[in-house]
Amino acid sequence: MVKRDHAKGPRVAILNLVGLSSRHLGEHTPRLTEFARQSGQQEAIIRPVLPAVTCTAQSSYLTGKLPSEHGIVGNGWYDRTLNEHHFWKQSNALVQGEKIWETLRKQNPDFTCANLFWWYNMYSTVDYSITPRPLYRSDGLKAFDIHSEPLSIREDCKKVLGEFPFPAFWGPRAGLDSSRWIAKAALWVEEKYHPNLNLIYLPHLDYDLQRYGPNDPRCQKAFQEIDQLAGSLIDNLAKNGVKCLVLSEYGITEVDRVIYPNLAFRHQGWLNIKKEFGLETLDSGGSQAFALTDHQVAHIYLPQANPVMLKKVRECLESLDGVGSVFEGEERKQCGLNHERAGDLVAFAKEDAWFSYYFWEDEKQAPEFARCIDIHRKHGYDPAELFIDPKITFPAMTAGRKLLAKKLGFRIHMDLIPLDSGLVKGSHGIVPADPLDWPVILGSSSTGKDSLEPSDVHKLLLQEFLAV
Repeated sequence: MVKRDHAKGPRVAILNLVGLSSRHLGEHTPRLTEFARQSGQQEAIIRPVLPAVTCTAQSSYLTGKLPSEHGIVGNGWYDRTLNEHHFWKQSNALVQGEKIWETLRKQNPDFTCANLFWWYNMYSTVDYSITPRPLYRSDGLKAFDIHSEPLSIREDCKKVLGEFPFPAFWGPRAGLDSSRWIAKAALWVEEKYHPNLNLIYLPHLDYDLQRYGPNDPRCQKAFQEIDQLAGSLIDNLAKNGVKCLVLSEYGITEVDRVIYPNLAFRHQGWLNIKKEFGLETLDSGGSQAFALTDHQVAHIYLPQANPVMLKKVRECLESLDGVGSVFEGEERKQCGLNHERAGDLVAFAKEDAWFSYYFWEDEKQAPEFARCIDIHRKHGYDPAELFIDPKITFPAMTAGRKLLAKKLGFRIHMDLIPLDSGLVKGSHGIVPADPLDWPVILGSSSTGKDSLEPSDVHKLLLQEFLAV
């Protein structure tokens, strides 16, 4: 990162409201609805990139490329060299291709960019960044924290804003406090550094829409909360002459079916299951075929692939209730996923279904991390982490006791997460049948199209600066 003076030229903030679609504009989102339709404008819908998940969508918006070019085939993938799966890694070098701020800096050497919680935010070429980053102590305990560039931002912003409320960012307590902290951080960065481009991630809608499903009345409160927070942030940024755009990555739709590809593969004898601490774990490199699940997409890897085995695995996948389509080899070009990181087979669910990583036949044999919030060791995204196990009689007391023991220095097992994928009622990852459930961009007056591709979004963001 090169130190630059305060911004010269246009200044824009992009509020990434995860899960927002045009269906949600109306009674419960008056501020966003007014913003979307000011001066006779209309929101523009975006055909979701595949898979329609956070890391892929953000990378497509910021590079203007498909996953087959930028390499972000999901929120995680299997490294065939290390024989390890990796989810939610953070190095910006993983995104292959020129990012929007790099393009704009060529036009204006004084251009500055801030990135607040958009993913792949570590060791980036942005000027100012804040991203979640836990610290791991030598005794095995984890401390919640953030990472920043420059490093001084980490302590400076916490003096003003307090510690980042990590439990409100993910897990059973995920809620408004994390988005509120990020919004305050965006204003802090604006006042201190005045960046040309401020990328702001507000995840609040992601939580209840997945927990309850987007049509559940319990989600109305979340719509009202994010509406007020985003409206206030837009007002405050506008006072400083910052133009705001509202953008989303995907829409969330109702689901009532769960697909378990790893269990199907186990029944075929293709998984290598080993015992660790008396419980079962999935040995990826030793398996004939296994799935990494990611919402409504599953990447299927065959470590020692051959045409006969590939055919068997594909037939098995296509026979599973809820699977909508399967792409193999060069076919992956059709969905923009023909990249070495992608699975040998890529499966997409039907709109009312999603993929779970579960591979055990008896939940008593599930690995110890299955009942914990553990986004790295699981062979897939686990939205059950948004719940506390309903079988726990006094959940608040149980969690409090464990947290107290942790603060006292004891090594504890936060086994509070249920092993019931059926609790999850909302998901994303495919292109929903109804465009009302597609992601949107609000505040841009130059779309000129009924619907946009992710590459169009990239061009629109560039035009906010290059047209002046």
